[in-house]
Amino acid sequence: MVTLGAGFMGDSHPKMFDALVVPRFGFLLSAGWFWSIARWGAGFIGAFVVNNQTGSARLVQLTGVAMWAPLLLGGLVGGVLSDRYDRRLTVIVQFVVLIPLAIGLGLAGMTDRLELWMVYPFLVIVGVGWVVDMTSRRAIIYDMVGARHIDNAMALESVASASGLAIGALVGGTVIEALGVGQAFVAVAVLLGLALVCTLAVPKVEKRSVSGGSGLEAFVAGVKMLRSERALVSVLGVTVFVDFFFFALLPLVQVIGTDLDAGPTLLGLLAAMIGFGMMGGSLVLARFQPRRRGVFYVCGSFIALLFAIPFAAASSYWLAAGSMFIASFGLGFFGSTQGLIVMTAVDEARRGRALGLLSTAIGVLPIGMIALGELAEVIGASPAVVASSVTGALGLAVWLRYWPESWRVNADEAS
Repeated sequence: MVTLGAGFMGDSHPKMFDALVVPRFGFLLSAGWFWSIARWGAGFIGAFVVNNQTGSARLVQLTGVAMWAPLLLGGLVGGVLSDRYDRRLTVIVQFVVLIPLAIGLGLAGMTDRLELWMVYPFLVIVGVGWVVDMTSRRAIIYDMVGARHIDNAMALESVASASGLAIGALVGGTVIEALGVGQAFVAVAVLLGLALVCTLAVPKVEKRSVSGGSGLEAFVAGVKMLRSERALVSVLGVTVFVDFFFFALLPLVQVIGTDLDAGPTLLGLLAAMIGFGMMGGSLVLARFQPRRRGVFYVCGSFIALLFAIPFAAASSYWLAAGSMFIASFGLGFFGSTQGLIVMTAVDEARRGRALGLLSTAIGVLPIGMIALGELAEVIGASPAVVASSVTGALGLAVWLRYWPESWRVNADEAS
C-alpha cells in the first residue's frame, strides 16, 4: 500500500492556491479560464447548430474534427514558434483574430443568416487558437512560476480548463434556450474579450535561451526528441489512446443526450458533467500535489475510458450524467499531470517543442472523431461509444506493457 507521505509532495501542509503568490500569475490563469469557457462554448454551440439542423452523427462529429484538427497539423509548428518568438504577443494576436469572427457569427445567427458552412471554418480557427494556447500560454506558466510552484500551477490550470468546459457548455445551452444561437456566439466573443484583457495585464516574461538554427531545423529537432526521450514517448502514447478513444466521443454527447429526450439546457448540463468531473479530480491534485504523478496520470486514463461505457449504455439521463462525472473525475487526474509531465521530461530549451509534440499527440483526436462518427452512422451513437471505450482501455493496457515509463514518473525525478 502506498503511504500518504510517499505519494505526495514533501510539504506537510500543501496549499491549494500556492502558485497564486507569484505576481500576476492570477491574470495568466484567468486568461486561460475565460479562453477555456469561450472555446468549449464555441464547440458546444457549433455541435448544437449542426445536430439541430441535420441530426447526423457524422456531421456532428465533424464539428469536433474541425476544432481539433489544427492540433494534429500545427502542434509541433506551434511549439517551434513558442520557443523562438514572443509568446505573450502570439496569444494576444489569436484573440484579436477570433473576437470579430465570433461577433460575425452572432450577427448571422440573430438575423437568421447562419449556415452550416460558416460554423466549420470558425471552429478550425478556434482550434488554431487552441494550439497557440497550449504551446505558448502554457509555456509562459512555467516561465512565470518556476519549478517551485509548477505542480500547483498546472493543477490550477487544469481546474480552470475543466471549469471552463463545464461553464462553456452550460452557457451555450442556457443562452441558446433563453435567447438564441446568435446571442450565444456573442457571449463567446465577450468571453474572448475578457481573456484578451487578462492577457494584456500579464507582463512579458523572459524565457530561457534556445539553440539557434532555422525553423525547419528546430522542427526536425523536435521530432528527433522521440528517439531519445523514452518517458516522453510513453506519456504521449497514453495521450493518444485517451484522446482517440475517449475525447472523440465529446460531440456525440449531444446525440446521446437527445436520444434520452434532453433539451438544450439539459444537453448543456450533460456536457458540463465532463467539466465538473475534471474539476473535481484537478482540485484533489491541486490540494495534495502528488509526488507520484505518473500513477495518477495512468489511473485517471483508465477511469475515463472504463466509465464511458456505462455513460453510453445508460437508459436514463441521470445515470448517463453520473457516469460521465465519474469518468471525467479520472480525466481530471489525467489533465492535471499531462502537461506537467511533458514539460519536466525535457530541458528548458526544448520545453515549447515538447508541448508541441503533446499538441500533435492530442491532434489524433479528429481522426478518432471521424472513425467514431462513421461507426455511429452504422450502428448508432451509444454502441459506437461502448466499442470505442472498450478498445481504448485494452489498447492502453497493451501500450503500457511495452512502454511503462508513464507509471514511474515522480515529482522528485523531474528536471
